[in-house]
Order: sequence, then C-alpha cells, then structure tokens
Amino acid sequence: MSLGRLVIVGATGAVGREALGILEARGHPAAGIAAVASARSSGAKLGYAGGEIEVAALSERAFEGADVALFCADAETARRWAPVAVRAGAVVVDNSSAFRMDPDVPLVIPEVNGGLVAEAAGPRIIANPNCSTIILLAALNPLRAVFGVERIVVATYQAVSGAGAAAIDELHGQARAVLGGGEARPEVFREPCAFNVFSHDSAVDEETGLNVEEQKLIAETRKIWGDEQVEVTPTCVRVPVVRAHTEAITVTLARSATEEEVRRAIGGGAGLAVIDDRPGNRFPTPLKAAGGDEVLVGRIRRDPGRAAGPAGASRGWCLLVCGDQLRKGAALNAVQIADLAVGSRRARLAAAG
Repeated sequence: MSLGRLVIVGATGAVGREALGILEARGHPAAGIAAVASARSSGAKLGYAGGEIEVAALSERAFEGADVALFCADAETARRWAPVAVRAGAVVVDNSSAFRMDPDVPLVIPEVNGGLVAEAAGPRIIANPNCSTIILLAALNPLRAVFGVERIVVATYQAVSGAGAAAIDELHGQARAVLGGGEARPEVFREPCAFNVFSHDSAVDEETGLNVEEQKLIAETRKIWGDEQVEVTPTCVRVPVVRAHTEAITVTLARSATEEEVRRAIGGGAGLAVIDDRPGNRFPTPLKAAGGDEVLVGRIRRDPGRAAGPAGASRGWCLLVCGDQLRKGAALNAVQIADLAVGSRRARLAAAG
C-alpha cells in the first residue's frame, strides 16, 4: 500500500535509515518521500532505489502536503515538531518517548492493539512503544488472548543499536581496539560495551532502583494491554550485540495451560516465528533475528519453580525471545502503524462517497 507523501524526520539516523530500507523494499516511490534531519545533515544524500534522496533541514515547510510523518528522532524534536506536522494535516507516528504515556495518544503495536489506529480519525499523533516493550508483548499477546496474563518477569539483553548509530560505531571501534591489544574507551556509554555486559544505561530512580528502560516496560505494558493490575518485573542490561534484542521471560497465566496449548497459541501469533529445537539445541539468537521482521520465540518450557497439574498443565511458562530492535522494535512497527492509519483514512473517504 502506498503511504502517499511521507516525511521521515531523522532520516539520517539508524531508525530513519531502517525505515527508508523498508519503504524501498516495498516499492514506495522516492518522489513520495521527504527526508529531513537537523541542519548539519542538510544536503546529505541517501541511497534509495538505485538513486538518491537529498536530505533537507527540518522546517515547517517540510510537512506541507504530507500524509504521514514518521518521527525517527529524539523526544525533544518530537515535542517541538510533531504538533506542527499534525497542523499540516499529517498522521504522525512517533518513535520517541515524547507522547507514549499521554492519555490522549494511542500507544500501538499493530498485532496487539492495532484497532486503536482506526479509531484515531484524522491527523493526529500515534506513538510507537519502546523497542523492548514491542518485542515482549508481541511474543506474549497470543498467550494473553487465550489464557490471560497476571505476571511477567523479564530480563532483557539489549543490543547497542537501541542507543543509535553512534553506539554501533562505538562497539565496532572498541572491539577493534581490544583485539589489537588496546583498551575499550567508552564515550556513548558509561561502561565499555565491547566484551562486556552492564546494567542498561538509562537513569536509575534512587528510590525504586528501577532504570528508565525498566519503568517504560512496566508503564507501557499496562497502557497497551489496558491492564493496570498486570505485574511486570523487568531487569534491563546492555550486551555487546549490534542489533536485535533478546529477552528471557517467565510469564504467569491467569489459568493453567498444557505445553501443547501454549505452543499452539504462540505458533498462531501474528508476526512470530517459533525456533525451538531441543535435540539440536537450536533456539532464537540475535543473529537469527537481525534483519528480519518476525519476533523469534523458543525455549518454550514450563516454569520449573511451579508444580505441574494434570497433563503437565501449569500457569507458569518460560520463553526466550529475540527481535530486531531497528525493525520490529522501531521502524517496521512505525510503518505498520502508518499502513493502518492510511488504510483507515481511505476507507472513511470511500464510505463518505
């Protein structure tokens, strides 16, 4: 589906470039894309469909005639410019944290609560959730739909791509330095990321001990599911992986299920692929997920801390999940939201005659 005239804000960043790659693969015409970024990137040229798209500086004129604006920039940029894009008549899909917890802004994973997009008639802002939340709920929503979910305990192992292009460059540079006998000198992160694992680099609340990433997982899960009672216990760490996040999940269902029932529910989940080869010890990995659109689910097993009921049924289940942070965790989810928004707009126009 063509998205009409599309503006990508932050087109030179990691998520912006990924969005361009997705649109190119879908055959979206270059003439229908305006790539904008900060003034220092103005005039840069980005390869697209055998040609180039020139980057323009972000300004009010950039949104004239836009149908959709994909914001792939920071929260400060989104707060300033997203309302400008809406006033120009665009549907804004924002990848930043700026509007996620605004009660008037839908927070959407298309496979989970995509129906909210159709309800959001006309130009407005729709928020893309945090990458870790998208991957977590994409995997768990099929279980919630069938059995209900009461509690989630999750440890995330997050790729450096979540911190942007500069973080990817830092990992590459540090790896070269260490392998050459030197030191890994951190600049983007507080800790060396090469050959290291460390607590997620977001700020830590001194009272609760939760970092910002963990707070997002809790708050966004409750908002997306519309369930303030669901318990979420996250621990978020960075690992020396370029792209694709990994999550180790233990979920408590509202009612017991057998392993066959759990596998059937996950296997039927939209946007999921099961990789669960016990004899071959083959399960999801970041490398398997990198560059793909599906969230990979494996290590499906009963929580060993819970006694099994009849036929091995249990309320507790463990999963290992991997998803590409730059695609389903960001750019792809945003494009999918744009698809729904444009489709619903066209349906309304058609119904109106």
